[in-house]
Amino acid sequence: MTWSVKGQYFEACNCEAACPCVFLSPPTDGNCTVLVGWHIEEGEFEGTTLDGLNVSMAVYSPGHMAEVQWQAALYFDDRASDAQSSALAAIFSGQAGGHPERLASHIGEVLGAGPASIEFEKNGKRRSMKISGIADVAITAEVGQGEGDITIEGHPLAIVPGVPVVVSRSEHFTYDDHGMQWNLTEKNGFYSPFTYSA
Repeated sequence: MTWSVKGQYFEACNCEAACPCVFLSPPTDGNCTVLVGWHIEEGEFEGTTLDGLNVSMAVYSPGHMAEVQWQAALYFDDRASDAQSSALAAIFSGQAGGHPERLASHIGEVLGAGPASIEFEKNGKRRSMKISGIADVAITAEVGQGEGDITIEGHPLAIVPGVPVVVSRSEHFTYDDHGMQWNLTEKNGFYSPFTYSA
């Protein structure tokens, strides 16, 4: 089984910036609520093209993210064909190996996995994603020294290993599904390019 996907990743959570979970420290509020988004610019799964599709994952961790099992829900772009949906599910559930398999090892309960209308936007130092009827998130990069980005790299709990993430803060972050309701502003965000393969 061979596949590769690359594009833009971002996440927002309820921790203060920068999220201590990525350094294997306890979350700011004792638990962590996270929404991760991936926009695939180029992708292929055993001959099936995945260019332009979006995937999102909502995660609830009831404690220290490196020490407890997470609850998670996966959302796959409803514009995908049956073959593309199967490919996205195989990759981002971790079944197809690669780094997503390592992420999936932290998940103790899958709350759901299925199609959704997902819109992703990249505009300068801003990233946003909407899951129709479920989530609306936008983050903007924090301003560092000399008006540059603040980045973190080499962190042990990484959605995208080997790539510096840009520290950001949420403009808004709402999520309502599977009995969970989150409504946050001015909390942590990260974004970077991503590449996964197996």
